[in-house]
Amino acid sequence: MTDATTRRGSILYISHYFPPEVNAPAGRVYEMARVWARQGRRVKVLTGFPNHPHGTIPAEYRGKVFQRETLDGIEVYRCWMYAAPNTGLIRRMLNYLSFMVSAIVIGTCRTGRADCVIATSPQMFVAVAGWILSRIKRAPFIFEVRDLWPEEIATVGAIKNRLIIRCLEKLEMFLYRRAARIIALAQGTIEILTRRGVPTAKLALIPNGVDLTRFAPGRRHNHVRDRLNLNGDFLVSYIGTVGMAHRLDVFLEAAQLMKDTPHVKFLIVGDGAEKQRLCRAKVELGLDNLRLLEQQPREEIAAYYAASDCCLVHLKQAPLFEKNIPSKIFEIMASGKPVLLGTRGESKRLVARAGCGVFFEPENAADLVEGIRRLQHNPQWRKKLGRSGSEFVQKYYSRDDLARQYLAVLDTTMGLNDKPIPEQGIPAAKRLAERMTSSPARPARHQRRAQARPGRRSQPVGIT
Repeated sequence: MTDATTRRGSILYISHYFPPEVNAPAGRVYEMARVWARQGRRVKVLTGFPNHPHGTIPAEYRGKVFQRETLDGIEVYRCWMYAAPNTGLIRRMLNYLSFMVSAIVIGTCRTGRADCVIATSPQMFVAVAGWILSRIKRAPFIFEVRDLWPEEIATVGAIKNRLIIRCLEKLEMFLYRRAARIIALAQGTIEILTRRGVPTAKLALIPNGVDLTRFAPGRRHNHVRDRLNLNGDFLVSYIGTVGMAHRLDVFLEAAQLMKDTPHVKFLIVGDGAEKQRLCRAKVELGLDNLRLLEQQPREEIAAYYAASDCCLVHLKQAPLFEKNIPSKIFEIMASGKPVLLGTRGESKRLVARAGCGVFFEPENAADLVEGIRRLQHNPQWRKKLGRSGSEFVQKYYSRDDLARQYLAVLDTTMGLNDKPIPEQGIPAAKRLAERMTSSPARPARHQRRAQARPGRRSQPVGIT
């Protein structure tokens, strides 16, 4: 990296979420920004005061309008927003819109010069702030698209008013047109945007990945099992957002079907819009084999993965969600645990290529139970799946490697790198995406035998 590149190339990264908040957007922004700062770049993150998911601001941040801090070389600029829990449409919209306005004001007055402005979804009002700040700072606007709004919120039924949805769709296309570069996290997003008329020259693929220093195979018999009195039990876990898109009713239904199965326990770790409803359903169904825990500090999540025997990834049946890859897949794989996968499309192809999981029909509890039983009764196969996933993410999905690739895209967009970005983004990521969309992986011999058994509906991923 030249001295000129070090002096220039300052990055303003706008995100609704940032640590100490514990969710996928916060983790990605922090881990990317940390690598860029280590590369000698001046990285500024513009975010709000932490309040997700309960709408409660920690005491050390309460009563403030603005605060500047430094975290691992990242300059963090926190601005006021209307704090709201992750439930209720009106309060959430006030949360989003207040952050947008506050970010524009603080971004203009406090963050100084920037050579590029990145705004990351899931909510697109962050991108509105990013576009306005890019105009003020005369810097290229980069739109990082995690989820396709408003299509996703319409799919889960969070907004049903067609007029509002149409207005949001017009805003969405406006932002795509104004962006100098659009960063997609999945090949499916690129395909959707291309069909909508977004030029491929604008698109770059930087998939999610995992911090391999934080997530790695660990001791199964650890303090989590001791604290929850789970030693001797087969533990099936869901760790992440408890949202409308995840349809975790299937997890409760599976727990009910296995209610009388000894030494099998179910665990949900996380919060979200559906958490309280699931807590009530657990009591009504009398599910003593299911525990629901609050969201845990990020540094504790790896221990929960280590304590688990297999981990669930599930999404509502909808064509849109077949284009997504939930970030928790990479954490599960890095932790050396089999993935219980209840979604189709890109996620299934990814897990198939890695050879690290069992597929069950989305929203089909009986099929999920069948997959759990197979993993429970085949410990050597279970270990093999976990090992395959861990090796795969180390090779292809290191967050540090992806952050460096991301920085190459930013440098080209800022005019600091003479090398053009290939159509649809990063060469390594694109090659992997092409392999994933080609012919399916050939199942292992024991998997082919299992496929042939009558009555077996759940299948190792890699069998289509």
